[in-house]
Amino acid sequence: MDTEVTEEQKGRINAEAQRALRKAGARLGFGGIWMETLRVKTGRRTQFVDVTAAVERVVREAGVGSGVCYVYVPHTTAGVTINEHADPDVATDLEGVFDRLVPHAGPYRHSEGNTDSHAKAVMVGASQVIFVEDGKLVLGGWKVVFLFEFGGPREGKVFVRVEKSAG
Repeated sequence: MDTEVTEEQKGRINAEAQRALRKAGARLGFGGIWMETLRVKTGRRTQFVDVTAAVERVVREAGVGSGVCYVYVPHTTAGVTINEHADPDVATDLEGVFDRLVPHAGPYRHSEGNTDSHAKAVMVGASQVIFVEDGKLVLGGWKVVFLFEFGGPREGKVFVRVEKSAG
């Protein structure tokens, strides 16, 4: 006996599949869009974490040959940027630069004691846009994608969205 699946049932099945993907940390959209939530753990108050390999994995899994990758951090004391990491001392130096520019202790009014973390996150920015060509991130030779956490230690989220170019 053949059973016909109604449009309503197809919609419910699709919604259930979307919920399962979201629960697993990923969301596959239609129209060439893939989104995944990365979880990144930091061990210090100020820490730069290279998340390039995880972002590249999302791009590979999305199967997008040409498009755009958006990397976004939703936390108010963290940012995301692209910079050199061939020499790990660059990240260490930058941590020191931010701490000297905006010291932890200051004449701040915010009662939680982390005004410096918010200020540093504003300076870095919450997102980056990276082109995707031939299924790979288009980064300079020594560049990587960094999560900059200024209010750790904590486990935070990084959203990665990959969109296929039209055409």
